[in-house]
Amino acid sequence: MHPNMPQKIVILDSIRSAHNVGSIFRTSDAAGVQKIYLCGPTPDPIDRFGRPQPEIKKTSLGASESVPWEHVGTIENRATEEILRLIAVLKIEGYTVVAVEQGEGSTDLYDFQALEKVAYILGAEVEGVQQELIDAADVTLELPMQGMKESLNVSVTAGIVLFHK
Repeated sequence: MHPNMPQKIVILDSIRSAHNVGSIFRTSDAAGVQKIYLCGPTPDPIDRFGRPQPEIKKTSLGASESVPWEHVGTIENRATEEILRLIAVLKIEGYTVVAVEQGEGSTDLYDFQALEKVAYILGAEVEGVQQELIDAADVTLELPMQGMKESLNVSVTAGIVLFHK
C-alpha cells in the first residue's frame, strides 16, 4: 500500500451488475482496498454451488481472488439492518464511513480529504445508496458533474473515489 493512501474498505449496496462488481474488484485491487463487502443482491465472485461467477471472473481479471470479500445479508433483500450493523462495527474500528451519493448537503470530492481509515459505500445503479445508510454515514461524498449527464457508472465512480487522496 502506498504510504500516503488511507486504508480502504468498499461496501457495495445492491450492485446487481456482475460486470460492475468485477470491475470494482479490479480497481479495488489496484487501489489497495483491504476488503469488499457485497451486500444484499450484489453477486458474489463464487456462486452458491462453489463455482466462479463468469462475468465477475472475466472483468476482475483475477482480482476477485486477491481482494478479500464477504457477503452481508441475503440476495433476496437490500440487507439494510445488516449493513447498518457493519457500519457500526467499522466506526468502532476507527473507519470514517463515506456514502458516495449525490444529494443535499453532500461534500464535493475536491473538498474531501480521506482520513487514515475510510469505508466507501457505493449504491445500486438506479436507486443509489439507501437513505438509511446515507444517514448512518459520517460523510456523503459527491462527484461534481459538469456535463449533461447526472451520474457516472458505479464502477467508474469507484475508480475515481478510490484513487482520490
